[in-house]
Amino acid sequence: MRHGDKINNLSRTKSHRKVLMSSLACQLIEHKKIVTTLAKAKALRPYVEPLITKSKDNTTHQRRMVFSYLGKKEAVTELFDTVSPKVGGRNGGYTRIIKLGKRVGDNAELAMIELVDFNEIYGKGVGESAAPAKKTRRGRSKKAAEDKVEEAAQPVAEEAEAPKEEKSED
Repeated sequence: MRHGDKINNLSRTKSHRKVLMSSLACQLIEHKKIVTTLAKAKALRPYVEPLITKSKDNTTHQRRMVFSYLGKKEAVTELFDTVSPKVGGRNGGYTRIIKLGKRVGDNAELAMIELVDFNEIYGKGVGESAAPAKKTRRGRSKKAAEDKVEEAAQPVAEEAEAPKEEKSED
């Protein structure tokens, strides 16, 4: 039985798998997209997304934590300086996996894994900012409540200004 065994071992030992994921994550951060097998891409996603989340908080502690996973200074600086500002408004889902078909030599399924915010074709353009929060139908939003408070305050302010204008005309 394999109860609670959710990790894909990729037919490698733990140390080999750790080095493989570290290398793939560094390449993904530096090149913004890589082509690999589908199994490796699916295993890479839960490895690299928490690192991107940690990069949003640019502190020495977070840099050291990410460096312990990646082991490459250039990748860490690229992650914190280039990738982190682009994904600042996103709550998760930093990567996208696109299936590419089968490899000719060994018939392995290939996939491209890429950082979502760095693809201008599918994502937002370079000059655009992060999209506003998705609207839901659950209750009122804070914005709607603030608008009602402002609307209620405006007539009071207009009434207070109106007598002043009348007095100045006399």
